[in-house]
Amino acid sequence: MKFLVDIKKLNRQVYSSSFFTLLETHTAFFKKMVGCLLIILIFSSSSFAQTRKSLESKRKQLISDIKITNKLLAETGKKKESALNRYTTLQTQISKREELIKTVQEELEFTNSNLTKNEEVILSLSDDINRLKEEYAIMARKAMRHKMTHSKLLFILSADNFNDAFQRWHYIKTYDAYRKKQAHLIVETQKMLERKGVQLNEQKIQKENLLATSKEQQQLLNVELKDKIEVLKTLRSDESRLRSNLAKKQKAHQKLNSAIEGVIRTEVAANRKEARSPAALNNSKSTSSATPVNTRKLTNNFSSNKGRLPWPVEGVVTGYFGTQAHPTLKKIKIKNNGIDIRASKQAAVKSVFKGEVVATQFIPGFDNMIIIKHGNYYTVYSKLEEVFFKKGDQINAQETIGILSYDPKSSKSELHFEVWRDKLRLNPKDWVR
Repeated sequence: MKFLVDIKKLNRQVYSSSFFTLLETHTAFFKKMVGCLLIILIFSSSSFAQTRKSLESKRKQLISDIKITNKLLAETGKKKESALNRYTTLQTQISKREELIKTVQEELEFTNSNLTKNEEVILSLSDDINRLKEEYAIMARKAMRHKMTHSKLLFILSADNFNDAFQRWHYIKTYDAYRKKQAHLIVETQKMLERKGVQLNEQKIQKENLLATSKEQQQLLNVELKDKIEVLKTLRSDESRLRSNLAKKQKAHQKLNSAIEGVIRTEVAANRKEARSPAALNNSKSTSSATPVNTRKLTNNFSSNKGRLPWPVEGVVTGYFGTQAHPTLKKIKIKNNGIDIRASKQAAVKSVFKGEVVATQFIPGFDNMIIIKHGNYYTVYSKLEEVFFKKGDQINAQETIGILSYDPKSSKSELHFEVWRDKLRLNPKDWVR
C-alpha cells in the first residue's frame, strides 16, 4: 500500500498554486485508504470472532457429551449381560468423538487461514510504517532547512501582493497540519501493528492447543474402536441370547404401545365430546374456533416450542425413532416409537413442558410409565422406578416426575421417551433442543 505521493514532487510544487489542491487530494486519499484498511480489519476480526466462537461452543458441547458417555461406560462395566448396552453406548461415544475431531480440524483450518491473513496484514503494516517514517523524516529535514533560511513572517511579508501572501500563509498552515496528521498516523499505525502482533501470538497458542487436542482425541478414538471390535465379537458369539431378549423386548414394547394408544384414544374421544358440548359450541362462536380456548392455548404453546424443549434427563441417545437395523443382529429390523436415553443410575426425570397427567401405569419390561397431556400433544416417559404424580395432577415444565429404573444385569438406566400429537407418533429429537 502506498498512501503518500513522492515528497520531492510536493517540494517542487511548494510555491505553485496547485500545491494546495494536490495536498488536499493526497490527504483525502490517504484518509480513505486508512479508513478502508480499518474497516477491513474490524470486519475480518468480527467475522473471525463469530466463527471461532461458534466452533469453540460446538467443541465444548461435544466434550461435555463425551464426558457423560465416559461416565456411563464406566458404570456399564464389561459383563456379558451388559455387552449390547456397552456396544450401543460405544457407538454413540465413537460418533461424538469423530464429530469432535472433525470440529477441531475445522478450527485448525480456520485458525491457519487467519494466521496467514494476520501475517500478511502485519507485513503490510510494517511496510507502511517504514514508508511513513521515511517520508516524515524527509519532510522534517526540509522543514528544518526552511526554518534555517527563512522565517515564516519574512516568507509571508516577501510576497509580491496580498493574494500571494495569503497563499503563502495558507501553505504554511496546511503544511504544518499535514505534518501533525502524518505524525499521528505513524503512532496509530504502530499501535495497530502491536495489536495484530498480540492476536497473532494468541492464534499460534490456540493452534498448538488444537493440535494437541486433535492428537489426544484420535488416540482415544483408536482405543474405543478396538474396544468396539472386542465387544462385537462377544455379541456375535452370544446371538441366541440376544434374539431371545429381543423377542421379549418386542412383546413388552407392544404392551407399552397398546397402553399408550388406549390412553390417547380415550383422551381424544373426550376432547371431541367436550368440543361438541353446548358450552364449547358457544365458546367457539365467540372465538371462531372449534377448539376450547384453554386447549388451543396449550397446543399453541407446545407446538411453538418445537426444537427448543429441554431434555427429560441428562444422558446420551442410544435408541432412535423409527425402523432401523439391529446394532448387531444381521437382517433384523427393530421399530422404535420414541428414543432411548441412557443416563446415570437413578437419574431424575423431568417433564419437558407443563401439562396434565392423564395416565400412570406399570408395564412389564418398561416398568412405570407416565403420560402428560399438553393440549392435543402428549409426552410419554417409561422405565421409571418411581413416579411422583397421579392422574389429574398438573405438572410444571422441568418438574421432576420420577426416578429412572436400574437394571443390575445390564448395568443400565435408560429412559424411553415418546411424543404424540393425538394418534400420530412424532420423532422426539425434533422437539428437544
